[in-house]
Amino acid sequence: MLRSASAFALGTALLLAPAGAAMAHTPLFSCYDNGDGTVLCEAGFSDGSSASGVAVRVLDADGGVLTDSQMDANSEFTFEMPEGDYSVLFDAGEGHQITVPAAEIF
Repeated sequence: MLRSASAFALGTALLLAPAGAAMAHTPLFSCYDNGDGTVLCEAGFSDGSSASGVAVRVLDADGGVLTDSQMDANSEFTFEMPEGDYSVLFDAGEGHQITVPAAEIF
C-alpha cells in the first residue's frame, strides 16, 4: 500500500510540475530615459530568475532592427536613444516577449 501511495504522489507531482513552472515564469521588462541621451532597460522573471543573456532589440517604427543585443549579467541593457519613433523588444521566446514603445519610456 505504501508503495502505491508513493507512486501516486510522484505521478501527481510530475503532472503538476509543468503547469506550475509555466505559471511562475512571467517576464518583467521596463525601460527608463536616463536624461543623457541613453535608455536603461531592466528585466527579470516573476519567479526571481535572471534575464541575463536574453535577446533584446531596438526596433525602428517599421519594425527594422536598429540594435540587436542581449541583457547583461545584471539583467540590464543600455543603449543610445535613436532619432524618431522606436520600440524595445525583450525576447525570451514564444509567450515571453514584451515590447516597450518609445512613448512609454520616461
